[in-house]
Amino acid sequence: MVDHEAGGADKAGGANKAEEARELERALRRAVRGEVSFDAASRALMTMDASNYRRVPAGVVAPYDADDVAAALAVCRERAVPVVARGGGTSIAGQATGVGVVLDFTRHMRSIVSLDPDARTAVVQPGVILDDLRAAAGAYGLTFGPDPSTHSRCTLGGMIGNNSCGSHSVAWGTTADNVRELDVVTYGGERLRAGRGLDGLPPRLREGLRALVDANLAPLRTGFPELPRRISGYALDALLPEKGADVARALTGSEGTLGVLTEATVRLVDAPAARALAVLGYPDESAAAEAAHTLLPHGPLTVEGMAADLVAGATGLPKGGAWLFVEVGGETPDEARARAEALARAAADATTDHTVVADPAGQRALWRIREDASGTATRMPDGSEAWPGWEDCAVPPARLGAYLRDFRALMTEHGLRGTPYGHFGDGCIHVRIDFDLLTDAGIRVFRGFSTDLADLVVAHGGSLSGEHGDGLARAELLPKMYGDDMVRLFSRFKDLWDPAGGLNPGALARPQRMEENLRFAVLPSRPVDVEFGYPHDNGDFSAAVRRCVGVAKCRNESVSGASVMCPSYRATGEEQHSTRGRARLLHEMLAGEVVRDGWRSEEVRGALDLCLSCKGCRSDCPVGVDMATYKAEFLHHHYEGRMRPAAHYSMGWLPLWLRAGAALRAAPVLNALSGVAPLAALAKRAGGIAPERDIPELAPEPFTRWWRERVRGAARRGAVDGPGGVSGGGGPSAVGGPGGGAGGTRPSAAGAVGPRAGEAALAAARPGGRAQAPTVVLWPDTFTNYLSPSVGRSAVAVLEAAGLRVVVPPKPVCCGLTWVSTGQLDRARSVMRRTLDVMAPALDAGLPVVGLEPSCTAALRTDLPELLGPADPQAARAARLADAVTTFAQVLEDHAPDWQPPKADDRPVVGQTHCHQHAVLGDAAERRLRARAGLTGELSGGCCGLAGNFGFEQGHYDVSVACAEEQLLPSVRAADPAAEVLADGFSCRTQLEQLAGRRARHLAEVLAERLP
Repeated sequence: MVDHEAGGADKAGGANKAEEARELERALRRAVRGEVSFDAASRALMTMDASNYRRVPAGVVAPYDADDVAAALAVCRERAVPVVARGGGTSIAGQATGVGVVLDFTRHMRSIVSLDPDARTAVVQPGVILDDLRAAAGAYGLTFGPDPSTHSRCTLGGMIGNNSCGSHSVAWGTTADNVRELDVVTYGGERLRAGRGLDGLPPRLREGLRALVDANLAPLRTGFPELPRRISGYALDALLPEKGADVARALTGSEGTLGVLTEATVRLVDAPAARALAVLGYPDESAAAEAAHTLLPHGPLTVEGMAADLVAGATGLPKGGAWLFVEVGGETPDEARARAEALARAAADATTDHTVVADPAGQRALWRIREDASGTATRMPDGSEAWPGWEDCAVPPARLGAYLRDFRALMTEHGLRGTPYGHFGDGCIHVRIDFDLLTDAGIRVFRGFSTDLADLVVAHGGSLSGEHGDGLARAELLPKMYGDDMVRLFSRFKDLWDPAGGLNPGALARPQRMEENLRFAVLPSRPVDVEFGYPHDNGDFSAAVRRCVGVAKCRNESVSGASVMCPSYRATGEEQHSTRGRARLLHEMLAGEVVRDGWRSEEVRGALDLCLSCKGCRSDCPVGVDMATYKAEFLHHHYEGRMRPAAHYSMGWLPLWLRAGAALRAAPVLNALSGVAPLAALAKRAGGIAPERDIPELAPEPFTRWWRERVRGAARRGAVDGPGGVSGGGGPSAVGGPGGGAGGTRPSAAGAVGPRAGEAALAAARPGGRAQAPTVVLWPDTFTNYLSPSVGRSAVAVLEAAGLRVVVPPKPVCCGLTWVSTGQLDRARSVMRRTLDVMAPALDAGLPVVGLEPSCTAALRTDLPELLGPADPQAARAARLADAVTTFAQVLEDHAPDWQPPKADDRPVVGQTHCHQHAVLGDAAERRLRARAGLTGELSGGCCGLAGNFGFEQGHYDVSVACAEEQLLPSVRAADPAAEVLADGFSCRTQLEQLAGRRARHLAEVLAERLP
């Protein structure tokens, strides 16, 4: 009976809380013009930042302006609801999480209000992305000095809240050094402008601050360590009279605990006209650390350090076990290079080697190693997880070498590992440590190490935080750095600004314990039953989801170079359509607190709906999140035992429908029917296909039928009758015929991989066999076979011209991609197993398998072995096929290295590298083949937006077009009319034809056309 009453009380309490939340939501909707979101998905997206912590908010408000901020604060104040201001959500100490209302400044308050190049200042709203400010200032030869590695997505408001620094702080200081004035709204409703001096403040604040400072002059003058990266605690010393009572500086780094920023006036600095990078090699990390501060007299812009355990395998680095990246500026490229070379010579006695990089592309490539370190460091060399928490301690630069030795020894003492790197010139070290934050014993180690490390940092005269702030991670330990009396002053300072304690409670002042609210505590304690093997996460889906640590590279709003991730976010600007947003929703699905329906969750399904499965995150995400695989996993469980969307049947089963159409020789009839508008509209509606799309035409003759006829013709002519069932014949390469393409008359051997063909093909490839030409298996993927057979015919012509012997599977094979991408994983496994049976002889013979369609080739490389995991009877064969599969260009490079492709007379190219090629296969061989063929220029990055079934599905057309308009379509429109439009993927070619009216071709077609 007692238990029943307690349960009833719990239900009543829950009902009351739910009603309070609804009333808060209604009040906020009445008060503000911006978006108010209290739904489960919006709350789930804001539970975490880039830290180890998780706090569940009641709701999210995206204010339009300062009036909205004030109105939202008033509503929350009346109800004693806490408020947390949030920018890009890349904070590493947990201060961008909260339990009340989150103010999201990334939607609307992101304008550069003004920019004065003469005064070298800019006025910005808190949601301005740093790179946007830098680009605007760059038009005048100026920049904003602080530049954290998240510069492409972090906001000025977040930087001011944390007092962010970045790699150029040795030259331009921290954010606090570059702030002039701040417009702030307090939790109590006061609106003020903070700068130097107390006179402009409301009387209550003015008198309170004056009294606090006057009564504590001695501790404020002596209680703060002097070092360039002292970020921890409140900067109360900035209020000293000899420092001009700089209130703006004191507010900078206060982590949103004192007031909510609505506008900031910041300083701009002259950007060097040219830069050069000296990369200095040292025997080990200690040598690099001890040398870093000796380079400061040379006036560098950066002195960044990293050791071999972080950048193993990186190319372009000089000989050494650790490196300093030292950037210098100049008025001209020659001057910058000369300064870099002079610095390298001055450092030569201590270095093992050096290199100077002056070209911008080379510098970007090297800096990318450093910028991605915050993600790559989250995995140890053996694949185990590593976490922030002690991410950015700082010591005086001259003591860095000694500190690092002690730091490494302390990790060893506690049985921990980590890979330090960071701002050596400022004495600031970043590190992710392999804490076990999943068990009570591991959490005790985390706490013990943290306590000991705080003592070590203080012993070296350092700061617990040198860049990211204290937040939830380190604020508890501030008494070790400042003493109890100073920490009590911090609390008094907080109370002056926020007497109700409504702004970001638990962060910095009156903190929670460091082990509270860890984001891992809510995850399942046992592995979740899943379909994919997740080999990089030991089969644990929770661990795969944990890969996302929140650095938010997927939130980049423009794509650079050949990168792809994350096209749907760039199209919509919505957090839920970023890789990080989807990972957060999956995390909350596993937690079951906010997202409560598990695999049936509509919140997760809605977020994944606009995932293009481009796999860009698999390569571009610093921690290798593979959202395409997670989406396929989710869809499998979400629709298990239920009816699926029509598109899953029409396009998920596309290989079967196309095979049936080919068997019935129905292509002419089907093509004619699809040209009848009413019938086409009816078919699209029934199949869940976007009405704006044209249905691609079926080829009158599939590639495999053409191949069989070619083999039969060769056999009739008696050219070859190979042993063991490999039949073939001399005669035309026959790239022509239905579907178009070039023709040729080169004699060749051709064959099919029949039951005994693998043995025969292997014998033919051996020295002394009947034929010395290397044998390759051409994979007749669904798209090439039934929709673009000219690609297959052209590939045969080119491969044979290169002296290779081509064989083709005698029975239908399929990678299973369309079933995988729609989450029909049981069917995908069946298709894959049958395919492996067909391919067994070729695999036994060790033959390379040439893929022409990048998405199918990538599926064979990754989806196949990951879906047919270690327990599957076909696992070993799946791994062999994954190892055997190669691209068209790569097989030419590996097996016909001396062949010279036909020249295209320096013809320019335009088009796009397929996203799966970029993410899984790589395109280095394709680039080299294009160069050897005289095809000049680069293909664009990003994603075409069609992405297999995605762009054909109802409701996806607008996003599909937006993705294409980002890079692909503008590049094609701007290209020379004589340029060759290249696209190896069928989706890319279809998108170009339907949206731009341009016919694109596979590289094989371009080369085949030019064969003698």
